[in-house]
Amino acid sequence: MLVATKDTVLPTTVVGSYPRPHWYRESLRGRPFKLALADALFREQYLDAVACITGDQARAGLDIVTDGDARFDLDVGGRSWFFYPIERMGGIEGHTDGSPAWQQRFGVRPGHILWEVQEAYQPPRVTGKLARGPLEYAAVWKVAQRVSTKPVKFGAISAQTLTSMLINEYYPTERELIWDLCAIVNEELKEVAAAGCPVIQVEEPGHHFRAQNPVTTDGDLAFLTDAFNREVDGVETEIWAHTCWGNPNQQACYWERPSYGRALEHFWRMKADVITFECASTEGKDLPLLGECPPDKKVAIGVVNHTNTTVEPPEVVANLIRKALRYIPPERLILCSDCGFGREGLSRRIAFYKCVALVQGANLVRRELGLPEAPIAAADARLAFGTAAED
Repeated sequence: MLVATKDTVLPTTVVGSYPRPHWYRESLRGRPFKLALADALFREQYLDAVACITGDQARAGLDIVTDGDARFDLDVGGRSWFFYPIERMGGIEGHTDGSPAWQQRFGVRPGHILWEVQEAYQPPRVTGKLARGPLEYAAVWKVAQRVSTKPVKFGAISAQTLTSMLINEYYPTERELIWDLCAIVNEELKEVAAAGCPVIQVEEPGHHFRAQNPVTTDGDLAFLTDAFNREVDGVETEIWAHTCWGNPNQQACYWERPSYGRALEHFWRMKADVITFECASTEGKDLPLLGECPPDKKVAIGVVNHTNTTVEPPEVVANLIRKALRYIPPERLILCSDCGFGREGLSRRIAFYKCVALVQGANLVRRELGLPEAPIAAADARLAFGTAAED
């Protein structure tokens, strides 16, 4: 159901998170979102922050914007991506020291920045049957959409990925735990779609990570596809699946990014209209494989890197887009960041100019294809890289 992207060729967006304004110091701290909006300080700071974040992206010329995940607390290493839903479900309690799943996967030890990140995560225990709590995703999206004239994409962590931050002491198998999580998230996403959200992004189904482990079977990957499809079943809007190679505190989980190769046949079976792939960090090494995407889907490629502080020149962005167009037709290609820009990893200024570079690079290619260019509203953005975004 391609709605938000059907009339735009080479539409642009960012994945999700965006640095907070420095004055946005309030946090939910476990409260239900709508209850927190009764707190005058939180309400004023939150609404103003979302307006600033969506405004930054609109001034940069993005076609689809996000609220920057402003609902998430300002905590270490993007912890709230996991913990916003975890703190709002029944059947979960306590905490444990570090995340065994992450420590085993990446082998981090004291003296490594990811050790510090994982030390801060403190995963809780699943001690009973999971129950839906006040996730209130629809309310979060409504607030963002009412302060923006651009389509606002709503994104949230995939149910299957939440298990990496839970200690299962209740369910006989991980698959049963994932299935119950999918049912809970599905109810939330249906409400977001019913509220009118044009794009729902399910973030980080786990195929590509698990495919790096030789003990993972094709049956395991097929189950993850079934789980994703359960999560979005009956969700009547445009569905995106975001994939990347990790983003804890803007750090690369793999210094040399692996290939998506083994996971792709399972991704193609997901009930998603758009699948996003990290490509800027790899200079598009998997683009020939992404060209095999079925015709009922679109591909979104990252053309700016979320793990470095250097703003890409528009010509570099354009070159990656040109490379992608060798394999993917322009009407099926979407341009985005590799992952979110985080809340503490990058500065807001750098994130803004990465958005500008993304649009300027897209405009270079649009011009070559005889397509309309996206306006970049901020005068400073028009001048940032010379003639690349001239009126």
